[in-house]
This record gives sequence, C-alpha cells and structure tokens, in this order.
Amino acid sequence: MSGTSSDNKTDRRTRVTVLVALAANLLIAVAKAVGGLLAGSPALLSEAAHSVADSLNEVFLLAALRRSRRPADTRHPFGYGKERFFWSLLAAVGIFVMGGCFSFFQGVEALRNGADEKLSGYVAGLIVLGVAFVAEGASLLRALHQVRQQGGRSGMRDPALRTVVAEDGTAVLGVTLAAAGMALHMVTGQVVWEASASLAIGVLLVFVAYQLGSEARDQLIGESAAPETAARIRALLEAQPEIDSVEALFTMKTGLDTVLVAARIDLIPGLDSERVEEVAVRIKRSLASTVPEADQIFLDITDRPAQEALESPAATGERGGA
Repeated sequence: MSGTSSDNKTDRRTRVTVLVALAANLLIAVAKAVGGLLAGSPALLSEAAHSVADSLNEVFLLAALRRSRRPADTRHPFGYGKERFFWSLLAAVGIFVMGGCFSFFQGVEALRNGADEKLSGYVAGLIVLGVAFVAEGASLLRALHQVRQQGGRSGMRDPALRTVVAEDGTAVLGVTLAAAGMALHMVTGQVVWEASASLAIGVLLVFVAYQLGSEARDQLIGESAAPETAARIRALLEAQPEIDSVEALFTMKTGLDTVLVAARIDLIPGLDSERVEEVAVRIKRSLASTVPEADQIFLDITDRPAQEALESPAATGERGGA
C-alpha cells in the first residue's frame, strides 16, 4: 500500500541513488563540454549532450518520487501513483531529444565538415572520458546494488530506478564508444571513426529512450497487474464457497505498488441481501490482506435473487479492507 514506512524507506534509497547519478552527470557534463570544445571532438560533445540529458532526467525522477506519494483527494480519488510513470515518460523524451538527436547532429556535421584535433586535444578528451567512465560506473554500481536490495527483477518495477540503471548503463557504453572513436581518429587521422562513434551513441540513446517511453506509456494508459497477481486474485475469489463463478476480473496499476481490482461475480442462489453484503465485505478484506497491492477493490455482485444487493455499499465497492 502506498504511504507505508517500507515504501518511504525504499523511496529514500531511490532518492539517494538518483542524487548520486545527478551529481555525477552534472560534473561529467561540464567536463565533457569543456573538453569537447577545446578538442573539437564531436564524439565528446555528443557525450556532453548525453550527460546534460541525464542530469535533466534525474530532476524529473526526483519530482516523480516526491509527487507520486501524495495521498488521494477528491480530484484524484485513486491517488497520484501514476505521476511516477508520467515523469519517467518525460525522462525518456529528454533522452531522445537532448541526447539522441544532438548526437546524430554532431555525427553528421563531423562527416560533412570534418574535425581537426591536436594531440593535446585527444589526450585531454581521453582523460575526461576516463574520469567519466569511473564516475558513471560508480553510479551504475550504486543503482545495481539497490536493485539487488529490492529483490532483483522486482526492483526494476520502479520506473525511477529503472531509468537510472538504463541511463548509467548507456553512459558507460557511450563513453566507451566515444573513447574508441577518438582513439581511432587519433591513430588513423580519419574523422569517420569519431563521427561513427557519435552516430552510434545517438542510435543507442534513441533505442533506450524508446524502451523507457514504451514502458511508461503502457503504465500511463492502464497496464494490468502482473499475471501472477491476477492469478492469485482469481484463485482467491474462486475459492470462496459463496461464489458460484467469476464472470470477469479486471486489474489496473494505479501506482508503483498499488492495483485497482474490479470483479464481476455470480453468487450461489438463495442468499438474502444481508448475507450478500457480509460476503462482499469479507471477500474484500480477504483480498486486501492476501494481495497487499490491491488498494481499491470493486465487486459487481450479480446474485440473481438479490437484486437490491447491487445497490448496497459493500457490493458497489469501497476501499479494500473497509
């Protein structure tokens, strides 16, 4: 359930991870930009744009962590959990526009106009990339450590943490590509190597942006709960002696760790309206305790002889555990 002490503790750890990534990216962006301008290196300038995009994205993720835990209100009765997915989508757009597109621009410009670099420029650029590799690697290790703390694959459900891992992993690979391009340019004198590295960084960033954006889009438009969660809910409903059949079951993620559950169920014949209400309340309490992420539970009772039960508060759906 949102707002618990466990969730807040997890958010604090994620916030530290994002802040570490933000500090690393800001320092590296400045170093890459200065080194790229001094050396006239398109690959290094592409990496500077990459780091600027990552820095802005970390700001988005910090906003997501703060805003997504706000309690439900009359305007947003299901809470603000999807804020996490919205800001993650903006981060993906930032990677695409500021990182990928600028990298393509630098690569194309280098192929068209060339790039003259001095030995001192190569050396300065490679030193900057070496420092960036260490810093980005340290940030990536921090993020991966938190993923392991949160259960490995299940830890990657958090879009903020998933975005940091994707950004840092991409940054480490991007720095490697930029260094290889600069080194080959220095050895061969052919700018095509550095331009190709810049283009490759652009392709990498566009791919990562697409993947992150697709995941955020699915969650924003109403992604269902994990199959295993839906299976647990259905199994619990079907195990109730008063339920004749489960006609339909719908689930939707309303936040990182909250799920809306709506079920249409047929009850066995012969239950009076009072008994129907008692059964509905008990089933919802059982669901809420067995499936903690079931934050909102709605039951559509289609008991044939008890039409009035359809209009009872218990049947029309209150908050789980009510």
